[in-house]
Amino acid sequence: MKHIDETEEQLRAEIESLKHQLEEQRGRHGAPVRSHSRPSRGALVFLGCILLALIVAGFLAGYLPRRKREQVLAAETKTNVESLPLVTVTPVVRGEARSELELPGTIQAVTEAPVLARASGYIRKRYADIGDRVKEGQVLAEIEAPELDQQILQAQATLQQAQNAVQQAEASSQQGRSNENLARITAERWKNLVNRGAVSRQENDVYQAQYAAQQANVQSLEKAVAAANSNVAAAEANVARLRELKGYQTVRAPFAGVVTLRNVDTGALINAGNTLLFRIAQTGTMRTFINVPQAEADSVRVGQPASLDIADMPEHKFSGKVSRTSNALDPASRTLLTEIEVANPEGRLLPGMFTQVDLMVPRRDPPLLIPGDTLVVRADGPQVAVVDSGNEVHYTRIKLGRDYGDRLEVLSGIELGQQLIVNPSDFVREGVKVKPVQQEPSKGRRS
Repeated sequence: MKHIDETEEQLRAEIESLKHQLEEQRGRHGAPVRSHSRPSRGALVFLGCILLALIVAGFLAGYLPRRKREQVLAAETKTNVESLPLVTVTPVVRGEARSELELPGTIQAVTEAPVLARASGYIRKRYADIGDRVKEGQVLAEIEAPELDQQILQAQATLQQAQNAVQQAEASSQQGRSNENLARITAERWKNLVNRGAVSRQENDVYQAQYAAQQANVQSLEKAVAAANSNVAAAEANVARLRELKGYQTVRAPFAGVVTLRNVDTGALINAGNTLLFRIAQTGTMRTFINVPQAEADSVRVGQPASLDIADMPEHKFSGKVSRTSNALDPASRTLLTEIEVANPEGRLLPGMFTQVDLMVPRRDPPLLIPGDTLVVRADGPQVAVVDSGNEVHYTRIKLGRDYGDRLEVLSGIELGQQLIVNPSDFVREGVKVKPVQQEPSKGRRS
């Protein structure tokens, strides 16, 4: 505007100068000079052109430099923006209302039992091998036990002797009762004779003593009969025991299942109660045990759904449920022992497999979560690089909670929605300006 005002002043001065020149020219040619005469039309057009040219020149003199300065400033600003460090940022998010726990476990059969030898001897024949599916009562092996057969014969002979002893004791008891009866009759006769004064009392006492002796003898013989009967019962029990052991020479499956272990072969010498022959498991329903952390233990309930992931079978998902818990925390690990049962109708799950159990538990207060690659570990504690609304970097100390692998739980220090720098490098320092680029959403699961 200052340039335009100066140009107008110059135009006015030029117009006045032209007026004086025209009046002088008219005076020279004899024309009367009048102060109120108007300039000719050609002079006015000439003056207008000069005025327009001066205005345009003044405008260009003021606008072009200013436009140039604006372009230079914009170019410098663009250069400064483009020179800012480029960083990838991701927001602070809140965990889901349901927490997905991933805990390791080992698959086991719900019912599994070892099959041991109950009879000593050697394996005469083996009928089952590992991997065989057997029915309840199916013969697995036969044991040859010649010593047991001899023991049975000896026990039977002992039983026969005991039975003979009972017969002898009963015969002796019968004879004793007869003698007792005779002594009783004789004692009564002598007692009557004493009462009539026919015999002396001393003679009567002899017969009374004989009667008492026969009574004692009968009681002794009856006890002998009872003892002989006890010997017979013991001998019979021993024979029954040995026959029962002989029945164990045929090894049978205790229930339907799969033979998971075979420890002997034909001809192997075994000892009763010490040799493991087979191991059988029912694989229709499997189970695994997991240790739930104390923070989530209160949320575990019987019947909650769970899923099992087998690394070697990624195309299969096995569904199960919580069947029971220990209802007590392990004081060493502060974890709750939890049993998960899963149906296995196709037999894909095998005892001993390693699995990852995914258990969904509800949360009353979902925590804040950050990616693990935003964490900066320094001497004064864990920190994150926060980018504010002005694109300035500020390092903030945080308090960490649980580690979910790719994500970390934050207890304090940051707020929901704040932008954090992913993998901050050394040139990203406190207070510097950066150019943030939003990280693409992860396709992984949230904790």
